[in-house]
Amino acid sequence: MKRRPLYIETKIKCDFDTLWTNTQEPSIHQQWDLRFTEIEYLPKNDPTDPQKFLYSTKVGLGIKVDGIGESVATKTKDNGESTSVLKFSSDSKISLIKQGSGYWKYVPEADGIKFFTGYDYETRWGLFGKIIDKFVFRPLMIWATAWSFDCLKNWIEKGLHPKQALNAQISVLLVNLTLGIIWIYQGLIPKILFTDTGEIEILRQSGLFNGNEDNILTIIGIAEIAFGVALIFIHRKVLQYLNILGLCLLSVGAIFSDLMIFTLPFNPFSLNISMIALSIIAILNFSNLPKASNCITKQK
Repeated sequence: MKRRPLYIETKIKCDFDTLWTNTQEPSIHQQWDLRFTEIEYLPKNDPTDPQKFLYSTKVGLGIKVDGIGESVATKTKDNGESTSVLKFSSDSKISLIKQGSGYWKYVPEADGIKFFTGYDYETRWGLFGKIIDKFVFRPLMIWATAWSFDCLKNWIEKGLHPKQALNAQISVLLVNLTLGIIWIYQGLIPKILFTDTGEIEILRQSGLFNGNEDNILTIIGIAEIAFGVALIFIHRKVLQYLNILGLCLLSVGAIFSDLMIFTLPFNPFSLNISMIALSIIAILNFSNLPKASNCITKQK
């Protein structure tokens, strides 16, 4: 099964020494790189020996994947271009990656440093491992590397610490997941599966649909489910603004169709204002989000 080596590129406005320190110093590197939880250099017997290091990644539920790496060469050209080449491997049976190699390259330009990496690896678990890698793991690694590169860029250029970026990412994920589930529930339960819960009566009282309330309710339910799915899988600020707009329109519609509905427990006011607040939280966090899409992920 043919595989494409991973390639990620960005440009960071800083001097060479700053970028080199932030990428080569283990205690700093592990702060911005999603792929690693801990990185530790091993002592050398001789200063000329390759630099070996241990790395680990926590995957949840107390499970940790360990590996060992070795920086086998560091080359600097007269024009300032530098390349750090490394190889890595893991003896952990739960690690999909068996062994691999790659490089980091630093190319000074007038407005900063072009920083890019290319790497590839061999997988475990035979054909199953190759399938998992192609359709799940490799795309995830491309995203995680690109996200991490943009996180590093924001840290150096804007002073936005990786912990802030990660907290913002988690906040947006939780907001989108929560709003998505609410919209899917509202579209599926009271509009499609159990249409006798008062939703049809609200449409009838509006007097706009002339006996087509059942069909209109189904269409609205499908639209709400689709919007909920979009919120879960597409993290864009515009969807949060659409969420706020849609909730405001629904609130206005409820006022004109049946004002007494606002006297019920968990009525449109209490639900909608909570969902609007969640969208505002997401919008405020978007400015702190690294974006994998800001990086180039295909080699020219």
